[in-house]
Amino acid sequence: MNFWLVKSEPHVYHFDTLLKEKKTMWDGVRNNAARLHLKAMQKGDLVLYYHSGDEKQVVGIAKVNKAWYPEPGAEEWAVVDLIPEKKLRKTVTLKEIKANKKLAEMKLIKISRLSVVPVTEAEFNEVLKMSEA
Repeated sequence: MNFWLVKSEPHVYHFDTLLKEKKTMWDGVRNNAARLHLKAMQKGDLVLYYHSGDEKQVVGIAKVNKAWYPEPGAEEWAVVDLIPEKKLRKTVTLKEIKANKKLAEMKLIKISRLSVVPVTEAEFNEVLKMSEA
């Protein structure tokens, strides 16, 4: 199993919307590096769901329900299907992530412009631990 982080502006696609709809096609990614990450996602991989923009915080966990396939209407791009796992009890802000030495190498910090990045298992577990505080 692999671990990922996806970003969305909350006004574009809020995690609560995913909870309500129970499934979404993660589309609209127009960066080649992020596309490669989407193509590496496998069914069952776990995903940290990050609200970008003004919020800048991890708010939930999703799961890849369908591995990558061509985006309808834009076949040169990749999409995956995500389903919600759970909303975090306590959100984890970017400020908290940056302050945690165990997360110093996290791609969210190192390659902040990408909307889809890999996360190590240790990073994933550390964010979950922080969310239970």
